[in-house]
Amino acid sequence: MSRPQYPIGPLQIPATITEDELKVAVAVLKKFPAQLRTLTQDLSDAVLNQPYRDDSWTIRQLVHHISDSHNHSYNRIRWALSENSPLIKAYDQDAYANMDDYKTMPIAWSLNHIEVIHHKIIYIFDNLSKEDWKKQWIHPDTKKEMTVEQTAHMYAWHSMHHFTQIKNALNY
Repeated sequence: MSRPQYPIGPLQIPATITEDELKVAVAVLKKFPAQLRTLTQDLSDAVLNQPYRDDSWTIRQLVHHISDSHNHSYNRIRWALSENSPLIKAYDQDAYANMDDYKTMPIAWSLNHIEVIHHKIIYIFDNLSKEDWKKQWIHPDTKKEMTVEQTAHMYAWHSMHHFTQIKNALNY
């Protein structure tokens, strides 16, 4: 049985993000590391190496991807806050996922990293002014500008997107 690629739906960033929507996104980012650890920490290698749907990444690859992706998020936020609309560095997430470390490395290291990077992101978010939330970075491929508040919304979605994929894999 095939599972959907986007089990919570595709990313949709509102044109205007309300203060309440921003609070929800930050709350998701605060609780996500503990939720992910609870869901994955005791899984066997056999389970970690199963895909969440046909022709997809494995649970192990998803956990390592989350770690790297959220690290990129942290850097994008810092660049937006410290530079004037910087052009960020993109990366090939599929190439990363096909590297040996994503296929063999213990997920405990990425779970620890996710906890630390989320603490750092939340610390920054908890200390932003209204103006800081509007600062932005630019993606080199799309040339699209992304504000810090949009980044918070995107990575809250990203967290729940992959969390749900992993939950689906456990029922695959």
